[in-house]
Order: sequence, then C-alpha cells, then structure tokens
Amino acid sequence: MDGPMKRFTLLALLAVFCGGTHADELTLKAGHPDAYVVKRGDTLWDISGVFLKDPWRWPHLWQANPQIANPHLIYPGDRLTLVFIDGQPRLVSKRFVKSSPSGQVSPKSNAIPAIDLALIEPYLVQNRVVDGDWLAQQPKVLGGENPSYHHVEGDVIYVQGQVTEGTKLAFYATGREFEDPDTGDNLGQEIILSATGRVIESGEVSRVQLLKSFQETKVGYRVLSIEDDAFMPAYFMPKAGAVADAKLLAAHGNIREMGKLDVAYIDRGSQAGVQAGQVYTVYKPGATVVMNRDGIPVAAADQSSYEKIKASFGDEIQLPDLYRGQVMIFKVFDKTALGLILVDQRPMRVGDKLFKPDVLLQGE
Repeated sequence: MDGPMKRFTLLALLAVFCGGTHADELTLKAGHPDAYVVKRGDTLWDISGVFLKDPWRWPHLWQANPQIANPHLIYPGDRLTLVFIDGQPRLVSKRFVKSSPSGQVSPKSNAIPAIDLALIEPYLVQNRVVDGDWLAQQPKVLGGENPSYHHVEGDVIYVQGQVTEGTKLAFYATGREFEDPDTGDNLGQEIILSATGRVIESGEVSRVQLLKSFQETKVGYRVLSIEDDAFMPAYFMPKAGAVADAKLLAAHGNIREMGKLDVAYIDRGSQAGVQAGQVYTVYKPGATVVMNRDGIPVAAADQSSYEKIKASFGDEIQLPDLYRGQVMIFKVFDKTALGLILVDQRPMRVGDKLFKPDVLLQGE
C-alpha cells in the first residue's frame, strides 16, 4: 500500500474510532476575540459564529453561565467572555443592568433570539404543505358582498357550509405540487395564506369578514382552520439532523440558486423524522466522468455518443460531493419541511444533498 493510501486509511480509522471523542468538542474560529459585547440585532447564531467554526453548536458554547438561570437569555449590552472549562471553550456573561434616574434597576426585555425570526415569520404564518386529496375536500370561497373578484381586509365574503358564528378561518391559494425527485411519489400540495377572517353569520352559506390580508383573496380559494402552531419559539435548541437521503426540493420563488438567509423546501418531513431545529450540511452531488478512447476523463456535458454508452454500462467515475453550506429546519410538514440557509460557502441548488453535520469537517 502506497503512502497516500496509508494516510487516507489512517484518517478514516481515526474518524471511526475517535468520532465519539471529537463529537462533543468545539473548534474555535481562527482570530476569534476573547470577549464580545452584545449589540441590538444580534442572534445567538451570529455571536457563536464570531467564535466557532460551527455556529449551530451554540448551545454547547453557552453551557457555563452561572450568573443567570437561563444561559440563552442574553441581552444587548451584556459582555461575553471566552473562558476554558475542562479544556473546552465556553462563553460567560457579565450582565448589563440599566438603572433609572432614581437608581432603581429597570426590568430587561428583548433578549436576543436564536436566529432573526423576522426572516422566517412570513413562512411560519403563510406557508403550508398538505395532502392534495384532503385539500380537495375543504370548502371554498364562493364570492363576496363586494362584486370584485379580489377581496381584501374588511370585505365580507361567502364560504361553503355552516360554520359556527365567531369561528376564525384562514383562506389559502394553491401553490406548487411537490414530487419526490427520485421516486415520483407525491409529497403534498403547497398552499399560501391569503387572509384570515371571522364568521359573522352562520348558514348553509356562511358570511365571513376578512380580518387581515396577506394578499388578495379570490373565489375558489380553500377555507381552513387557523393553525395552532403558527409561531416557532425564539429559544429552541439546534441539533444535528439525522435523516438520511434528504435533498433540497424547491426554492422560494423558484429562484435558480439559493444563498444565505434564503428559504428552501426539503423532500423529507415528520414522517421521516425531520424536526424543527435540525441542522443539515448541504453538498452538491459530485459530477461523473468517463474515460474516452485515449484514457482522458470526460465530463457528462462533453461526452460523445460512445462515451455516453460507456456511462450507461456503469463505467462512470463518481467525483466527490462538494460542500455548499448549512440549512436549519424551522417548519415541518408530513413529507416536506422548510429550512433557512444560514451558511453558504457556495450557492445551493435544487437537488443538493443533505447530511448530518460532521463537526470534523465544518468550516474548513
């Protein structure tokens, strides 16, 4: 066995036998500061990214905060100091307490969140993916008192069926229908919230007044109950995603490439074990090449008919997957989920693969 192969084998064995040891260790970013003063608009992810190569692991960084009951309640003005406990980096906080002119301590508010919730609030409130057959059975908007085809906040509209007076409803337009890219199985129907309303008169056709509009509501839109889990708590604990064979399914707005702070659907959901807060590493699938008659590797886009035939018989060589960044799941449906891209070393595209984060590789 030659030298490079020996080194590769040794590294592989170290990864297997030492993986448990490294899994709980944090790697500091080169050039990190020794202290940091929290600013308004910061998030736990942002601050951890100042110190760590893997900012999603911020719960480990904040483990040592004896000054406060909840180590994740950090406020603007707090001074964070990097210390080492049992050889591991930890951030401890010196609380910034604001006093009134009379000398009394003012209560603090607006603790910084894990991430900027303003980035995902529209998706938490407005986007759902549901079973298409189930959706087809839901009542529709039949029209409105206003003869216009487009109804907005304050308008009274008519919906199918007798609904109890005072009930709050949501109105949805249909979006994309998702399919599994590998099997072709249906993954659900995207629906987009157009408005909320309250039933003001119950009957075979109920009258509903629109309370809040996100977009115009039209005849034929589906009528559903208000979701109870529309908002995500600000202080969830991120964790390594563990669902295999997941891919980026679709981008918001059908954009070609996705980058930091963009929202994307993935092709796995709660039925596969996906949970809100899970973080996945994103890789672009490696290209394949075949050897031409002269022994020179040729990429798929440049292959001749002969080379394509060779490829069809399995004579391809698979190149390594390419690291792209990280995505954090924030809303989960039965067969799909929504994620926020928080690290983008390179642009991401539909079809890129998701893996459990490997702390030995992140940030490299």
